[in-house]
Amino acid sequence: MAADQAINNDTDSTLPNVKIDAPASFPDIVTILGLVLSFALIIGAIAMGQSNANFFNVPSLLIVVLGTMTATSVSYSGSELLSSLSIIRTSVYSIVYNFADITKSLLDIATISRKKGLLYVSNYENQMKNDPFLNYAIGLAIDGYSQQDITRILQQDIDTPQEHCLRAASILKRASEVAPAMGLIGTLVGLVQMLADLENPDTIGPAMAVALLTTFYGAIMGTVVMAPLAAKIEKNTNDIVTAKTMVLKTVESMVKQENPRGLEMILNGLLPPSQRIVYFK
Repeated sequence: MAADQAINNDTDSTLPNVKIDAPASFPDIVTILGLVLSFALIIGAIAMGQSNANFFNVPSLLIVVLGTMTATSVSYSGSELLSSLSIIRTSVYSIVYNFADITKSLLDIATISRKKGLLYVSNYENQMKNDPFLNYAIGLAIDGYSQQDITRILQQDIDTPQEHCLRAASILKRASEVAPAMGLIGTLVGLVQMLADLENPDTIGPAMAVALLTTFYGAIMGTVVMAPLAAKIEKNTNDIVTAKTMVLKTVESMVKQENPRGLEMILNGLLPPSQRIVYFK
């Protein structure tokens, strides 16, 4: 009780400074610009062509777009598709983590816990609200949960969202495979219709062009749109998992009252060499 009262009497001005920032999330200009420029290059190549070919065909679009959606949905349940929509909608966003700052903040907290006790870390509740997962993890430790229970609870909180995100990425990957195939199916449909009307040679050229448009649409949809967005979701997911795993390792170390020097090596081991820091000199 006396220790609790002493901690509560501490003011923010007496606390060692610990900076905890929330990860930045914003529309990724590179992703948006990449999509726009990809379509611009295709449209530009079409515009600079010497023919008056028409590259817009409604039946071809319907076969590719709607066909890709319906064929992809066969591979998944309705609940999986609905739960993935919100993740897919955010695929043009970037979640930016400054892992060097995250490592320093976590080592600051671990060092304070080592020197002044785990309960003292509760003074940083306001700062930790910027990172809900860190706040939750520290709360479990302060509430007296065992290291095994904390690991189990936090690992589940890491694995479940990761599974949902990777499932959304797998849906886009599946769609990127289906789209060219639907384009080929549309081309075969067009060829059959063309061959059925060989008595009229004047229609062969235009009919062949329309048949090939479905393959054109399918290639664009799969290669330019679906596959890159799937890769973007996977990249964001990996960053989120890395940040949360760093929090998990930090709380485990704090509960076990380990030397923060060992934690520094563990956290740096989760990061590429370019993002590692030297905390203890």
